[in-house]
Amino acid sequence: MNIKVGTRGSKLAIAQTDYVISKLKERYPEYGFEKVIISTRGDRDLYRPLDQLGSKGIFVEEIEKALLNGDIQLAVHSMKDMPAEPVGGLCFAKAWVREDPRDVLILKEYGSLRDLPNGAVIATGSKRRSFQLLKLRPDIRVVNIRGNIDTRIKKLHEGLQDGTMIDGIILAAAGIKRLGLEDVITEYFDVEDMIPSPAQGTLAIELAADNQSLKSMVDSISDEVSEGINYLERGFLKAVGGDCHLPIGAFACKTDNGYLLTGLFGNEDGAYLASYTAEDENPSVELINKVVNEIKSKLEEQANG
Repeated sequence: MNIKVGTRGSKLAIAQTDYVISKLKERYPEYGFEKVIISTRGDRDLYRPLDQLGSKGIFVEEIEKALLNGDIQLAVHSMKDMPAEPVGGLCFAKAWVREDPRDVLILKEYGSLRDLPNGAVIATGSKRRSFQLLKLRPDIRVVNIRGNIDTRIKKLHEGLQDGTMIDGIILAAAGIKRLGLEDVITEYFDVEDMIPSPAQGTLAIELAADNQSLKSMVDSISDEVSEGINYLERGFLKAVGGDCHLPIGAFACKTDNGYLLTGLFGNEDGAYLASYTAEDENPSVELINKVVNEIKSKLEEQANG
């Protein structure tokens, strides 16, 4: 049996898909696996900010259509790029062990965020990163950037499309590590200072909801702790009603006492931004709701002065 696996065409997307295929081949050598590269709307429009393009679905619509049509049987994405719910007829396999969930700072000349001069220019395409960065360094000038990892690193050294020269960029550690580019990292952000995107570092392996035999194959390589973490972070995303227009972050981890969840949420311009951390024995809906309700209460207090 030959299984077609769909992916975007960036180096990172291909590296992630090659990783998934290699793991499946190890477990199921009797199957054949074929990589299918699919161009998405988000890949074709590289200049407008993400919040002007629509929902997170801009990076997956064409791939999900291919799944529904049966042109491919699996699709590999970064879970942080996925909407809170898959489209009807599709589902996600259980989470595999995730990569480093932190964000990183890549600087052209300086050695750390602290070393940057007043008014230094940092580029990111994320409101979540932008607003949290400004909490750490209010004097920083934040500008928008789009493109894959290679493109963004090139823009760091050559300047943006409009000629703006930048001092640094913020990216996800997971993508940098999956491409073997750790040497370009200047500094890792602590999750307390830069709460990651929900499910950052986790792969999303998507397939038809009625293909239970294939789902069982993929789920056989899943990791119980990573699945619990994914449940909490993705559950927070869904419960808070977040999208790419709003700053939203979530970080969960296994502790000696159970599972800890930190959530971040704010309004579109970052005037109101709140976070909250709670812990429970299990990755439960009660834990998600507690964090969401506390954050909403904090935001309401901020709005009321």
